[in-house]
Amino acid sequence: MTLFDYSPVTEKAGDWVTPEAVAMVYTRYRFAADFCRGRRVLEVACGPGVGLDYLRRSTDALVGGDLTDRLLRQARSQLQGTMPLVRLQAEALPLSSASRDVIVCYEALYFFEDAGKFLAECRRVLAPHGHLLLCSVNPEWPEFNPNPHGRRYYSAQELSALLRESGFQPELFGAFPVAPASISAAGLSWIKRLAVRWRLIPSSMAGKRVLKRLFLGKLVPFPAAVTEDMAVYAPPVSISSEQPAISHKILFAVGRPP
Repeated sequence: MTLFDYSPVTEKAGDWVTPEAVAMVYTRYRFAADFCRGRRVLEVACGPGVGLDYLRRSTDALVGGDLTDRLLRQARSQLQGTMPLVRLQAEALPLSSASRDVIVCYEALYFFEDAGKFLAECRRVLAPHGHLLLCSVNPEWPEFNPNPHGRRYYSAQELSALLRESGFQPELFGAFPVAPASISAAGLSWIKRLAVRWRLIPSSMAGKRVLKRLFLGKLVPFPAAVTEDMAVYAPPVSISSEQPAISHKILFAVGRPP
């Protein structure tokens, strides 16, 4: 089992982020809630558990899992024994076959050593008529800034192909449209893209926080838990997997076994 500690590159309660980042977190779990009502759910790579309590209110049974012990300790402190939390490797899920109706995996697929093996495990653990929910930043977004520890980011076309190769029927969605930029915003975007290209973006959350203040202005504390009133929900919209998805910052994928 890989022992990399993902806590330094995971946003946690109190970290300073943009209001849009808070809205993105809410959108992920609000999107998932519609699939999770009354069902048995597993969240893979749950991190410090920011969305677990929100999902717990609607699920029949919920398990959260992560590879990093430090993040699991934070989740246990936050959730106070209200649900099972387990240490897990994504490519070897510690659950019995056909034991979950929904598997949620947000902003983590690009970290996995073997995405195909993870998806095979999801096929095994999912019950018939189950759903796999994935979410990731869109690498075709012009201002895409990859995590330095990410192994591979998937475009909409690549994500759809990966799911099909793993035996899922995929449906893709886009969220947070890329708005037309003003002249000043276009100049700022150009500077940010150069910074990404020249690898001037710090790898730590602390370093990124400094740049966020310089480039993005007002920051707000990252929430300890998702709540219903933390942002306005704009449902992700269906997008094609046959062409580049450059108009949205965030990609969602829903995989269904045939």
